Amino acid sequence: MILVTHLLGTGHLSRAVTLGDAFRQANHDVDIVSGGTPVPNLRTEAIRLHQLPPVKSDGIHFNRLLDSLDQPVDGQFMADRCNCLVSLIGDLRPDVLITELYPFGRRVLKSEFLAALEAAVALPNRPIILASIRDILAPPSTAQKEEDTANLIAEFYDAVLVHSDPAATPLEVSWPVTNALSKKLRYTGYVAPPAPLSHPDKAGQHEVLVTAGGGGVGTQLFETAVKAAKKDRNRHWHLLVGGSDKDASIQKLRQQAGNLSITIEPVRRDFRQMLNHAAVSVSMCGYNTAIDLLQTRTPGVFVPFDLGGEVEQTLRAESLAKRQGYALIPSNTLTPESLLQAVDETIAEGAAETHAQFDGAAETVRIVEQLFEAGL
Repeated sequence: MILVTHLLGTGHLSRAVTLGDAFRQANHDVDIVSGGTPVPNLRTEAIRLHQLPPVKSDGIHFNRLLDSLDQPVDGQFMADRCNCLVSLIGDLRPDVLITELYPFGRRVLKSEFLAALEAAVALPNRPIILASIRDILAPPSTAQKEEDTANLIAEFYDAVLVHSDPAATPLEVSWPVTNALSKKLRYTGYVAPPAPLSHPDKAGQHEVLVTAGGGGVGTQLFETAVKAAKKDRNRHWHLLVGGSDKDASIQKLRQQAGNLSITIEPVRRDFRQMLNHAAVSVSMCGYNTAIDLLQTRTPGVFVPFDLGGEVEQTLRAESLAKRQGYALIPSNTLTPESLLQAVDETIAEGAAETHAQFDGAAETVRIVEQLFEAGL
């Protein structure tokens, strides 16, 4: 069982599904319990997906949760989520319980995660309990948060799965690693779906492909891209817009574009295949986005999400920008001119440099099987 709640973008859930697929391919039964907003076009045929009453963040205010009608949630709503989660654990009695990001993040959901952990350890056969974290975390803002995380790991967790390559991005880059925590770390490599094949129609060929993930952020990036496209007479720009309000966003962007020859449409399921043919990608720098570009070797311009004090994407983009074929533009310096210059420069550099292991999902299965067989 994998417990995951995405609050803004969809990367956390996508990574959980990729892990779930790998466990299913190894003939394990998989239950994913999702507490975020349902995501259309998500391929979950091989797993059992359980949807809790969904919550999302109020923009960048991650401590203020909203329901599906954009109304602040109350205590009863959160209690219903918690009861549903605890009931699922009692009914399904997992052999392995994986919490995605928690306890290194999602502190706003501490009460339900803690209830889930307590329910798990109370089962007749206590499951192996693991945390699953990406390459770079939001560093703890206080010593107390670091201490609370350490205490939870010590009390409940058998190991921490770090979906990164320690030679490239060790956890120490973004989180203090003590001796006690170090003993529980298991590096898996990057969790990625199979590398995308070429698009049968060569969609995206020679285009500037602009995306902002599947969440509702990216307005500044898209509006700047439209202005940059007006100055670029040599290439076609293609914007893929996500989020629950994507229809209104697309209409507004098309009005801003006017008669400009530019494609603005909703996110597509074949986006990863399109990357194989694009001249350059313009995007934020979430975990899944970075992996997509590393796999396809598509040149990339990163405008990392850095509002509300967020540093995770900036740290990742800074690491990638040291390689050939990638550029970083902080959001406070993003202009049509700076974007167009970065696009020109990354295209001129050619195919991006990539040295990484992408079999993190299969390695995760191997590590979990090994832990289970050892009776940990």
